[in-house]
Amino acid sequence: MQLRYNYRVYPDAPQRVALARAFGCARVVWNDCLRDRKEAHAAGLPYITSAELSRRRITQAKHTTGRAFLAEVSAVVLQQSLRDLDAAYKNFFDSLKGTRKGRKVAPPRYKTKKDTRQSIRLNTNAFSLQDNGRVYVAKVGTIKVTWSRPLPAAPTSLTVTKDCAGRYFMSFVVDTGPDPLPELETEVGIDLGLFTFAVLSDGTRIHSPKFLRRAEKKLKRLQKDLSRKAQGSKNRTKARIRVARQHARVADRRRDWHHKASTQIIRDNQAVYVEDLAVSGLARTRLAKSVHDAGWSAFVNMLEYKAVKHGRYFGKIGRFEPTSQVCSVCGIKDGPKPLHVRQWTCAECGTVHDRDDNASKNTLAAGRADRLNASQSAGKTRTRVPAQRVEAGSHPDGHTTVAGIPGL
Repeated sequence: MQLRYNYRVYPDAPQRVALARAFGCARVVWNDCLRDRKEAHAAGLPYITSAELSRRRITQAKHTTGRAFLAEVSAVVLQQSLRDLDAAYKNFFDSLKGTRKGRKVAPPRYKTKKDTRQSIRLNTNAFSLQDNGRVYVAKVGTIKVTWSRPLPAAPTSLTVTKDCAGRYFMSFVVDTGPDPLPELETEVGIDLGLFTFAVLSDGTRIHSPKFLRRAEKKLKRLQKDLSRKAQGSKNRTKARIRVARQHARVADRRRDWHHKASTQIIRDNQAVYVEDLAVSGLARTRLAKSVHDAGWSAFVNMLEYKAVKHGRYFGKIGRFEPTSQVCSVCGIKDGPKPLHVRQWTCAECGTVHDRDDNASKNTLAAGRADRLNASQSAGKTRTRVPAQRVEAGSHPDGHTTVAGIPGL
């Protein structure tokens, strides 16, 4: 399996200038190649191949007056930018044909220097790890890295990123094997919420820290200060960076908490079941701020890749499963209930249920049933069977599982 390791880096002033030049050149190549393909499509011409774009927009462009600055950066940066554009087009075409899972993918768009994230991607020909703990990047220099933990293996690629708060990060992709944990007998169903972040079927309740709500007072003051600055002034740029840094602190705290909570759940249980929530739909309601503050999608993704890494089973039940309407004792469906109803009594057996506890128990039961049905249908139908623990490093459809720490 592939894992991604992120580290904070501290380039000096000349290196920051070199990185800015590399970010800009990669962006120019992307936009030039994207423009050529869009113009060819509008004119009814055939799709321009990557080889033709590389010759036209990289090799030949370096000898022109308007694009001579492309020779000042590593050629690997420019080639990887073109490959990223090819990958974006492939995802778009696969989404149109229906061969790509998930939501529809939009066509590639033009990049700008005002984007909140600037990045370049390198392969092993353009970077190397030094003995003194620094990382050499071609045409940039040797950059200081804060190693929060060692790399488990030699990296295969590197992505250098600058975020909107002015921080620099290096992201290494490493090929490594799974790290299975000792097998357990416990299984758990999880019901995610807003006031109580997660309720487990074993009775454990994880309360939501609400990082954004706690930082709202300071964010309000910083944003008010930003609105008073004149457009295009240096003071406005400084105020914008202060707001971005505060938002980055909130995101970092939430991500760190998600990692600790998800790791604990995976370590304590052999199988984990959650509900497939429609987060994008909930984010368009009056609960949008609380939904984004909870970060359900990031938390579920962490549970999924950590289950693959440590040999655990992870399952999702359908989002239309009536977990809050069914009695977990007798199985009678008691009808829908508004959100303000936190406790209810079953009309059939008289059991008094806590809404979240009952939902987590029903999630566990539904997850076990789905897993049993998938195992019984193996070899009889085309239903995909979850990978065995000894094969947890591979995706059920045969593709390599790509998992790792979300980008900062």
